[in-house]
Amino acid sequence: MLDILDILLSATFWTAAVRIMSPLLFATMGELICERAGVLNLGIEGIMVVGAFAGWMAVYSGLGLWPGVAVAMLAGMGFGLLHATLTVPFGLSQHVVGLGITLLATAATYFTYRIALPQVSSPPRIEPFTEWPVPLLSEIPVAGPAFFAQTPLTYLAFATVALTAWVLYRTPLGLALRAAGENPAAVEAQGLSVTVLRMGAVIIGSGLMAVGGAFLTMSAFNSFFFEMVNGRGWICIALVVFGAWRPGKAALGALLFAAFDALQIRLQQTGLGQVVPYQVFLMLPYALSILALVAMSRRAEVPAALMVPFNKGAR
Repeated sequence: MLDILDILLSATFWTAAVRIMSPLLFATMGELICERAGVLNLGIEGIMVVGAFAGWMAVYSGLGLWPGVAVAMLAGMGFGLLHATLTVPFGLSQHVVGLGITLLATAATYFTYRIALPQVSSPPRIEPFTEWPVPLLSEIPVAGPAFFAQTPLTYLAFATVALTAWVLYRTPLGLALRAAGENPAAVEAQGLSVTVLRMGAVIIGSGLMAVGGAFLTMSAFNSFFFEMVNGRGWICIALVVFGAWRPGKAALGALLFAAFDALQIRLQQTGLGQVVPYQVFLMLPYALSILALVAMSRRAEVPAALMVPFNKGAR
């Protein structure tokens, strides 16, 4: 018990938790934007893989880190455009298209990797983003190193949460997006295009998902391997539900999951790790997240038109 308490009160624990949370924030906000507009994007897992590869490959090919982030976002937006085209104007099943996008994106990434680097046995390394400590704030005990001594992409992740909340709840565009996911007929009655709003949401949201993947190769690590996304996309879908489709609550859910993940890594290094199989620790963040999801989702209000195709003029 004392070991766990020492872990929870350490700055290194919360620093790791914030680092684990950062890619989840990008992808969760991307998924939340899609779902708020009425589209479930199950292509998130594959889009994160594409973003991780595209950003890393761009930097490895000679571009800078920020241009690499832009390349990753554009790659994600390309797959988002494909997803949006099939699901919004054509009205195809969002479940089937999303899973197809995940399979296509993952396979395309694997193919491109083998074509671009045919003789490579281990992934080459790049110079990733380094930490940017914020003067004075980074010196605050525990919270300082955790929140104010991170890489620029972590700060951008927090800014993305704030910007998403501001756009959704403080701008006419956000009102229109939320209406497209709640009552698209009312949006049409106002002379706005539900198709444009939903497609735009999916494209932008997919770009954010790809940036979440790029964080893994350009900030958390310095190379690319295919298992690195490791189900984070599916976790992000659960975090949207956990947060009741609200950016702030979804961000808190991401921090909760990241804390569980950081805790299980450290528990394996304690005396408890000598007697408990490591698989139990690997399962811990997912099991606890499922329990939290069940508790929170019972009070969540799903957007009324989520996964409901909209045909202009239909009643």
